[in-house]
Amino acid sequence: MGLVYSEIKLSNPVRKELQPITVKCLADSGSTYLVIPEHIATQLQLTILETREATTADGSSHTVPYAGPVRITFENRNCFVGALIMGNEVLLGAVPMEDMDLVVLPKLLKLSVNPESPNIARGHAK
Repeated sequence: MGLVYSEIKLSNPVRKELQPITVKCLADSGSTYLVIPEHIATQLQLTILETREATTADGSSHTVPYAGPVRITFENRNCFVGALIMGNEVLLGAVPMEDMDLVVLPKLLKLSVNPESPNIARGHAK
């Protein structure tokens, strides 16, 4: 399977006067969190909440800021999460993808709402 990129909107739900930012993200099911570069965190005026340890693809470990809240919007779905601030591209990890009930369509190299629940996000609560 190749890399799957998609457009999402990021916004700060606490600072409603700020405009949402549309970004190209890598839909990365191997990543746990939303990961954003520092310049996006600055534009959204996010609050640093704590420090977390993140392991990158090369196996190295990094201590990075964790900020939020961030509202993510994709098509007819949205969620509220924290974000790791690191790197130079946006990664949409497994937690926000699960929260919005999104799936990766490998043959089409596309991120999509779950076709089994196209109108409303569905998940497990037990």
